[in-house]
Amino acid sequence: MRELVERARDGDQDAFARILAERGDRLYAVAYLMMRDSTAAEDALQDASLRAWRDLPRLRDLDRFDGWLRRLVINACFDALRRQRRRPTEIALGPADEPATSDATERIADHEALARAFARLSPEHRAAIVLSHYEGMTSAEVAVALQVPVGTVKSRLHHALRALRAALDADARAPERGSTELHR
Repeated sequence: MRELVERARDGDQDAFARILAERGDRLYAVAYLMMRDSTAAEDALQDASLRAWRDLPRLRDLDRFDGWLRRLVINACFDALRRQRRRPTEIALGPADEPATSDATERIADHEALARAFARLSPEHRAAIVLSHYEGMTSAEVAVALQVPVGTVKSRLHHALRALRAALDADARAPERGSTELHR
């Protein structure tokens, strides 16, 4: 892999394309989890790829290429999320693969509630959750990836998980209040 990175750094577009092809699915998954929208994730990945191509000649430590590239994707997601703050969040859900039985319906409802709760998190909290729980990174690795202290990562994870729980609890209680008010 280092050889490909060296070739790409020297301007070999084919080597750069191979690197992106090998890492693209994983990077897209990170972007999608951060953005919660396939088009926005693709745009963020495209922005990160352009930045990587432009800045690769200045990368000093080629052994840190993967972390550097992941950081570019996260930064592109942060930039896109900041631009979206003024617009309402839309959650696009794919079609269900199973018939709508009560179990499948509950799973879809749970997925929707989690997506709504996740969309309420700040970009920094989303990044901590995605890297820790999806990428399986330790707090120390997340700290390096996000360029923050380990204590900050632990704090973000704590507050993000607490916010997710609170949002899910609020969603779970909301229908109960509505049904009570209907019977008055």
